[in-house]
Amino acid sequence: MSFAMVAYLLGQICKIEATLMILPLGVSFIYGERLQLAFLIPIAVLLAIGIPLTIKKPQNTHFYAKDAFAVVALSWFVMSFFGAAPFVISGAIPNCIDAFFETASGFTTTGATILTVIEGLPMGILFWRSLTHWIGGMGVLVFMLAIMPERETQSIFLMKAESTGPQVGKIVSKLRVTARILYGIYIGLTLIEFIFLLCGGMPVFDSIVNSFSTAGTGGFSIKNASIAGYNSAYAEYVIAVFMILFGINFNIFYLILVGQVREALGSEELRVYLGVIAVSTAILTVNLYKIYGTFEKTFRISFFQVSSIITTTGFATADIGTFPTLSKFVLLVLILFGACAGSTGGGIKIARVIILIKGARAEIRRLISPNAVVSSKFEGKPLDSALVRSTGAYLPAYVGLFAISALAVSIFDDFGFEANFTGVMTCLGNVGPGLGKLSGGVFADYSGVSKLILSFDMIAGRLELFPVLMLFSPKEYRR
Repeated sequence: MSFAMVAYLLGQICKIEATLMILPLGVSFIYGERLQLAFLIPIAVLLAIGIPLTIKKPQNTHFYAKDAFAVVALSWFVMSFFGAAPFVISGAIPNCIDAFFETASGFTTTGATILTVIEGLPMGILFWRSLTHWIGGMGVLVFMLAIMPERETQSIFLMKAESTGPQVGKIVSKLRVTARILYGIYIGLTLIEFIFLLCGGMPVFDSIVNSFSTAGTGGFSIKNASIAGYNSAYAEYVIAVFMILFGINFNIFYLILVGQVREALGSEELRVYLGVIAVSTAILTVNLYKIYGTFEKTFRISFFQVSSIITTTGFATADIGTFPTLSKFVLLVLILFGACAGSTGGGIKIARVIILIKGARAEIRRLISPNAVVSSKFEGKPLDSALVRSTGAYLPAYVGLFAISALAVSIFDDFGFEANFTGVMTCLGNVGPGLGKLSGGVFADYSGVSKLILSFDMIAGRLELFPVLMLFSPKEYRR
């Protein structure tokens, strides 16, 4: 492993995080808050670490996939660690473990929180809290690739290690241009949502932070009652639609921009994703009608909750803990499925679900007819055996980490099967709210050890397990 190159890239990450903290520092100045030290101290520390590590580039800049995995995994832990400093120094979250949990939840766009009261926190802190969602949504390494010239052969490893989905590729010949296109689409959609919310009467600051949280499919709100606190059907519909948009593979938006609309709308994953949303919304609307009484309100609440859960955003306009069993079950399935590959959403991903189903169906056909030639297609192309194999390897790793984490959390905290089970599921899937006492996504009562376990799950889930799990394979470092 190229330790010099790993250290160099981690130094770059430190400098990027220090630069990003200037934004909430500016917000605190604008609102006249005396929080400057809460951001200036971590900025100084990050620069003190980052500048020496990057002052001279290593002579050997080549690295392999394992190096990229290590850089990506370590960078997310480093960012979460230093990103927690403003919460601790400002006194908003004085406990270090709680602050780390909150920051990890922010960067991984999970949206789980330890805060029971959000309204009244300093504006600079609220801005930083939502900004972590926006940064983590597309990925800080992808951002680094967009602004820093690196060799294509090594950059693709970084992008693959951080991006979501079973397969990652370039949408244009140059990876740096690909990263810029993706971030351009990301920024554009965020701005459009901000304008829509502003036109609906939402205050400027609220429109900014809610757009950040929606774009990253994170779910941090500045209201105690989440989006329900605005009591606005318009805002709920706008945010619900944009949650769905940010849960779509960004390659689809690129195809639309270059005029390949038919190819974009012909995406198999997109059709399944929208179909699951439509069916789930219909089931919840029928199941919840007796509770809410009117069709429009029932549909709006159902549509919003389905959009929030399948995209793993975690915004809420209702307490899902009070829903009937059928509605809870549908939402649990959506937590597991997640959004599309190549989006800012979490979960297993719709693409993997499709591949697993098609792989299982092909295997059954082979068992029935051993001599038959069986072929499966995904997105109009034959399924590559390596893709099926990697997808098949992901599922047992996911289930294994889930089982170990649920067992460990249950040892330290006995809040019932429903809460502990869905708590681990929602952190690993980067969703936020669970069931039982976690229906509001508040983990304040969990012990410090459980919060560290769940923080690990959030980062592992965001990076799709393997980059983080590789850190526990020291043999790879020596090869």
